Amino acid sequence: MEVIYQLNDIQKVYAGRTILDLGRVEILRGEVLAVVGPSGAGKSTLLRLLNFLEEADRGELLYEGQLVGTTLPLAMRREVTTVFQSPALLQDSVETNVAYGLRLRGIGGSQAAVGAALEQMGLAHLRKVPARTLSGGEAQRVALARAIVLHPKVLLLDEPTANLDPYNIGLIEQVVRDINQREKTSIILVTHNVFQAKRLAHRVALLLNGQIVEMAPAREFFENPRDLRTRAFTNGEMVY
Repeated sequence: MEVIYQLNDIQKVYAGRTILDLGRVEILRGEVLAVVGPSGAGKSTLLRLLNFLEEADRGELLYEGQLVGTTLPLAMRREVTTVFQSPALLQDSVETNVAYGLRLRGIGGSQAAVGAALEQMGLAHLRKVPARTLSGGEAQRVALARAIVLHPKVLLLDEPTANLDPYNIGLIEQVVRDINQREKTSIILVTHNVFQAKRLAHRVALLLNGQIVEMAPAREFFENPRDLRTRAFTNGEMVY
């Protein structure tokens, strides 16, 4: 498979503390990569780098073979979309929220696309409902609909099903599978849920203290991990 992201000796430091310290990491086009690890391991910081929201303090990040920096074209930046754990929705209707990114890009005739995204997320009946009245699961599905309506080349998911009920978890996971299989969207999923990683991912990476301890195909990662810390994590033991 082709490489869509390449990270070379990336380091990110906040207030004198090293949050990320990575060697060479490659993320493949069209794969679902799950990044697991305890809180504070650097997972969300990694997503922010991959979405060009921050720059590394050291090293190189390449996207589509192009060095990421101030010169990365806006069109390429817009190929990457993030759904955060706590989505910020507009104080407007559900359909207005889903259409927001399309309007920013000046894409006309978006009603059909918005309707299709709402239908896919099981939200068609809530189209005109104010976003402030939604449950947590519904709000997260709106955020995902707002992302997939853009048909991103890369979708970054930061704990997309945290604290949700089984119905919403199942629906969101199915949509993730569908867009990966149908549109070949590259998906990087940050999750605490090892069972979710096992269900969705082609490859899994364990991030501890800002470093990738192990990165392997999902089956190998869970059934035959090379590192004792990976084995401990997948067994549900506390890892620091």
